[in-house]
Amino acid sequence: MSTDAIVLLRQDHKEIEKAFKAFEKAGEQAHKEKGRLVDRIIELLTVHTYIENEVMYPRVRELVPDLEGDIDESYEEHHVADLLVMELVGMKPDAERFDAKTTVLIENVRHHIEEEEQEWFPKVREALGRKALQDLGANLELARKKAPRKPSQPSALKKTVDAVIK
Repeated sequence: MSTDAIVLLRQDHKEIEKAFKAFEKAGEQAHKEKGRLVDRIIELLTVHTYIENEVMYPRVRELVPDLEGDIDESYEEHHVADLLVMELVGMKPDAERFDAKTTVLIENVRHHIEEEEQEWFPKVREALGRKALQDLGANLELARKKAPRKPSQPSALKKTVDAVIK
């Protein structure tokens, strides 16, 4: 199995997209199934965001300073997804805006994935080369082992989220 960082992140993207499609195919009244699927989406996104934020982005920022603007944008896109995820964690699958909020999360993450794969990954691959990407991938895999599976909510944000979903 390859430890190339970009290959590993693309594999994550495929698994995330698979979960998105399963959610979209679930019937309108399939609340229980959608709840299970959203739990899976949340786990996948939490782990993926963690390894990118903790390993990939800081290391690329250090090695390829020209990509700082791209990295900053990625952090902000992760932040938006995190807010939606935190709201979804507190919602029941039959809540009025559960499907809409999940759809917005999916649209935002798909946009982020497309930018990474089409624009950012090629720049990173060109700048770093094979050995650096393999080392980075090995570090991503180590981080994956300790990555949280559920998002953590700061108490002030949790109060805000709770007020929004009530």
